[in-house]
Order: sequence, then C-alpha cells, then structure tokens
Amino acid sequence: MKKSGIFLMVLLFVLLGCTNTPKPITYGSDGCHFCSMTIVDKQHAAQFITKKGRTYSFDASECMLNHLKEIDQSTVAQFLVNDYNTPGETVDATKATYLISENIPSPMGEFLTAFATREEAEYAQKGNQGELYTWNQILKRFKDDN
Repeated sequence: MKKSGIFLMVLLFVLLGCTNTPKPITYGSDGCHFCSMTIVDKQHAAQFITKKGRTYSFDASECMLNHLKEIDQSTVAQFLVNDYNTPGETVDATKATYLISENIPSPMGEFLTAFATREEAEYAQKGNQGELYTWNQILKRFKDDN
C-alpha cells in the first residue's frame, strides 16, 4: 500500500474516533459520572459530549448541572437530557424547558425534570405546580446554589 493510502486510512480512523455523537446509556448498568449511582431512571438521565468526543453520563439532570460547575463548559460540544414524556429519549438540553416541582421526584432529590418543549412543561406544571426554567436560567440557579 502506498504511503498516501496509509495516511488516508489513519486520518479516517482519527476522524471517526473523534465523533461528537452520544453513546446510548445502558440503564441499570452505567454509573453516573458525578455521584457514581447506577443510572436507572429513563425520565431524568442526562449526558454531555465534549468537543474531543468523550461522553459523560449522569443519573439526573441535576448531577450534570452540578458537574458543570467543576469544568470549563466551553469544552462541551453537546448537552443532552432525557425528555420526561418520552423515557429514554434525549433532547438538546439547551432547548429543553425545566420544571422544578416537589410533585415530580428526581433521582437526586432536586425535583428537576426536563421537557422537550415549553408547552409540555407548562402542561406538567398545571398538574404538579412548580417553577419553569430555560437552560440559561437553570444553569444560573445551580451555579448560584454553590
């Protein structure tokens, strides 16, 4: 094989190895990067992918938010949270709407739940009370809780 062919193959492997795609969470087996609890709740899990392609999974959105206080957030390429209404399905955390309601428990006791749309969150709020937050608002709330 010519040197240029070897170089192209190596380049292809490097590019494929650094993808910013989420890895599926293995519920009941994977551990939370922040608190080390086993991830079992398909309605509250979260994940982020760094720009280098490393994936970090969390048993709850609040664990991810607490972990973000400890890192440089500019290294993150993608933030994901599970949509409460479609368990096991992730949505863009920066576009989700968050509800903190004591009537919807979450794994770490922060009562934080993510919804794919504001309308879904407002509907859940009607039956469960609580406060709604955007991504930036929930980041600020967790940062200020420090």
